[in-house]
Amino acid sequence: MTVAAPSEVDTGMATALTLDVRDLDVTYKVRGKDRLTLRDVSFQIGRQESFGLVGESGCGKSTTALAITRYLPRNGRISAGSIEINGQDVASMDKEALRRLRARTISVVYQEPGRALNPSIRVGRQVSEAFVLAGCDKAEALERSADALRRVQISDAARVLRSYPHQLSGGMLQRVVIAMALASDPSLLILDEPTTALDATVEAEVLDIVASLRQEFQTSVLFISHNLAVIAKMCDRVGVMYAGEIVEQGPAQEIFDNPRHPYTVGLLRCVPRRGHRKDYGRLDTIPGFLPAPGEIPAGCVFAPRCELAQARCREETPPMYEVSSTRISRCHFHEQAPNLPRVTPEDVALGASKEGTEPVIQLRGVSKTFTSRGQRVQAVVGVDLDLRPGETLGLVGESGCGKTTLARVLVGLTSPDEGSVIELKGEALAADCPKRSREQLRSMQIVFQNPDSALNRRHSVRHIIGRALSKLAGLSGEEREARLVEIVHSVRMEERHLPMRPAQLSGGLKQRVAIARAFAGSPRVLVCDEPTSALDVSVQAAILNLLADLQNREQVSYVFISHDLGVVRYLADQIAVLYLGRVMQYGPAETVFNGPHHPYTEALLSAVPSLDGTVRDRIRLTGEIPSPANPPTGCVFHTRCPRRLSSGICESTEPPLVEAEPGHMMRCHIPISELREIRAQANGPEAQPNGPEAQRYGPEAQRYGPEGQPNGPGAQPNQPEAQASQAT
Repeated sequence: MTVAAPSEVDTGMATALTLDVRDLDVTYKVRGKDRLTLRDVSFQIGRQESFGLVGESGCGKSTTALAITRYLPRNGRISAGSIEINGQDVASMDKEALRRLRARTISVVYQEPGRALNPSIRVGRQVSEAFVLAGCDKAEALERSADALRRVQISDAARVLRSYPHQLSGGMLQRVVIAMALASDPSLLILDEPTTALDATVEAEVLDIVASLRQEFQTSVLFISHNLAVIAKMCDRVGVMYAGEIVEQGPAQEIFDNPRHPYTVGLLRCVPRRGHRKDYGRLDTIPGFLPAPGEIPAGCVFAPRCELAQARCREETPPMYEVSSTRISRCHFHEQAPNLPRVTPEDVALGASKEGTEPVIQLRGVSKTFTSRGQRVQAVVGVDLDLRPGETLGLVGESGCGKTTLARVLVGLTSPDEGSVIELKGEALAADCPKRSREQLRSMQIVFQNPDSALNRRHSVRHIIGRALSKLAGLSGEEREARLVEIVHSVRMEERHLPMRPAQLSGGLKQRVAIARAFAGSPRVLVCDEPTSALDVSVQAAILNLLADLQNREQVSYVFISHDLGVVRYLADQIAVLYLGRVMQYGPAETVFNGPHHPYTEALLSAVPSLDGTVRDRIRLTGEIPSPANPPTGCVFHTRCPRRLSSGICESTEPPLVEAEPGHMMRCHIPISELREIRAQANGPEAQPNGPEAQRYGPEAQRYGPEGQPNGPGAQPNQPEAQASQAT
């Protein structure tokens, strides 16, 4: 067994380094005490190389980026180690040298582009500022700003430069921020979760832009994300961080194909892979929680959560072991890491069959029209959907397609247009929730994307859940307390959490409180609006398993909204694909994902990055989503459709939503037989939909085996399955 310092391992990079981080320690002073937050962090990024940092929230990824740019808060400092950018020691720079470094050498793109732009200043002035600082006059700066926007694939640069940030979509804003970041031709571009809030198509566009600009400007990239598939697509090498330490480092695809640290194995098992469905197995999870910042347990920092941990792990701090000439792992038993035992049982006992049951929710002709500045904006148009007991309906589509509006209409937070019909167990619901009975309110609950804004920070967990039990379930006294404890245990929290306030809980625990509050009244329907989008993969897996288990036990129905198609495929039984408020495709999840696809669905699925390194032909959508206030004539998707018919029917006539095959609805002029033929030509003649066993084990089993154990780096995915399955 060979021990090597990270700098001694052959990284395969050219001699010239853009970034060289060695033995970095970062310390924060909290309440008069020094807390060591980063420990012995070392990695290098070569010219034009992309390096990824992955790990759970709180593991030190963003702190590393702040240390590199010397933007640590006042109570933070670099206490040991060195950081060199283009051979210059960052830690020893004075203020003027540091200002020049930030202006000309380093650029950072953050998660929320809206916060990086001043809402009161036009985009043109903000973009041109970078060129003015470089010495250009005002006219030249504006001209170069327009060129910069065109370089990030913004065709109408003049309009965007005249716009205020609030007038642009999230994807457009992110492209503007990237253009600003690249204005100075930086040597190092740091991307800190740049695509977390974006839908699949916009995310793919942003990633393609970053990849092409990296080649054009020969820029080195530090990419921080908890989306492992994005890292696999974008990065040459990857460092896995845990509790302020890099625990594994090496070529990205080698690490994802054959992880050699138990923490990396755990992260990868948390991700729903192709064909992984709730009915055929639970996602594995990582037990326990990250240690508090500054806590340094004896031995290995991951030992309290590791199923392979032995006495040696708790007593002796592991060094970096050389796995290969390009791989290192901070684990005493890295050879055994691929055989890490599962924490979550894979097999599940299914609930009662849902076949033949009457719908619990029926939507007929549901529409919603807003009026903005005298214009009528159709957010939802003529939606007909059914939801059965114990079933999950997944709503997918790009931002602005009407998913959240439809969810708000369903629970009564937004009134639908006159003539819309919403029925609960055959009984018509009032348009507004104040007009609905207590029983109807109890039967339909919602879980929002951000638990921080959904939970009252002044109240304890006991009060938040207990109030729902009193108001919705009408419980009091000992009965209320017993039900409170039962619900807390059902979401896998402990009674010690009851006195805590939301600020004292992690993101995953806060989302569990929100779910527990929603389940307090024993609802029949639960609407989940992006409940896992802001969570890292380990917490996401626990939440998805929790939702699947509660549904299996309580036979509650879900309306699940997400732009993560892998998450939707794991949880959903039925899928509705929305575009400009219209249902474009609707049917069983496996039918929708396996094809034949509506051209819009095909584009969405082709945009999803693959964790196994598979490269799919990308179906690119041209232009922005049309305004709902002025939708295109004919098929509303024809302005962006890559399969638009030359006959002109797509431009002149709107296709109806028809049953293309039993249980499978589609709104398209192209016959389903032709769509099936197009799919067969793209995937080869052997492509067949996955059957139940393929759904159970799927292509991910080729790497992880039927019991969740890796099969080693040489395992190849089953080609027909891999071709037939289009979503991560």
